[in-house]
Amino acid sequence: MSAQTTQQAGLGSTASESQKVLGVLLSEEERPTPSNPVSASLTFGWRAMLKIKHIPTQLFDVTIFPIIMTVMFTYIFGGAMGAVVSGTGQTGGVAISEYVQFFIPGIFVQTLIMITMYTGMTLNKDISKGIFDRFRSLPTWRPAQLVGALLGDQVRYALAGAIILGVGFLVGFRPEGGLGGAAAGFLLLLIFSFCLSWVWTTISLLLPTEEAVMGVSMTIMMPLTFASNIFVPTETMPDWLQNVVDHNPVSVVVTAIRELMDGVYDVTSVFTVMIYCVALVVIFAPISMVLYNRKS
Repeated sequence: MSAQTTQQAGLGSTASESQKVLGVLLSEEERPTPSNPVSASLTFGWRAMLKIKHIPTQLFDVTIFPIIMTVMFTYIFGGAMGAVVSGTGQTGGVAISEYVQFFIPGIFVQTLIMITMYTGMTLNKDISKGIFDRFRSLPTWRPAQLVGALLGDQVRYALAGAIILGVGFLVGFRPEGGLGGAAAGFLLLLIFSFCLSWVWTTISLLLPTEEAVMGVSMTIMMPLTFASNIFVPTETMPDWLQNVVDHNPVSVVVTAIRELMDGVYDVTSVFTVMIYCVALVVIFAPISMVLYNRKS
């Protein structure tokens, strides 16, 4: 009986010591501060950047693709298209030189908005692997998991844009607005790319596989980019098509970027682009969150 009492006393002492240790470790005064929406979004954004570090092949689309597109359109189609843009009918080096000034801002926009499609594919892959099931169990601001992924992709967009402008300078592009105009156009395009990414986020949450996401995204993107003023002025198109192309969001962005790079700071053009940006976020961000919550 005394041995049992001694054993119980020992167990009670051990439990008491454990409680004291836990009391120190789990002190309410020293609990970590809960993450706010900004810090949570930045943390998930940093995760997206770490994925690039561990899988550098993800940068293939933002390095090789811009170079191929720029060089191909400049030297293969530049002579013929330059004759159309200049209106002189002359081809050759002069036409290419004139076309580069018109074309580089357009291909700059096309490359970045095409890359935004990979945001949806990456998100779909993460969700299918169950990674986001773990994220949803964390006590963080729920939209941070999506916002952070989009913020992380801004690094990829910035890299692609820098490559496009670098190659553009090598082939003879000289923006009349100087570095200030080019930087302003770059910033405006990054904002638009972030807002456009919400469209592909919605699509990625609607479709079951990344192949399906890619197929639908390309079906949407191809008419938007090619039925625009990226490659030729709208004045060269049929009358019935000009109004459609002029109101194409891609054409609106390209026009604003060209003006900024030419040193023309048209408030109306920039404001129109921002209206499109707000509309994309207001429409597709809530839809994305509803779909995302339904998957939890």
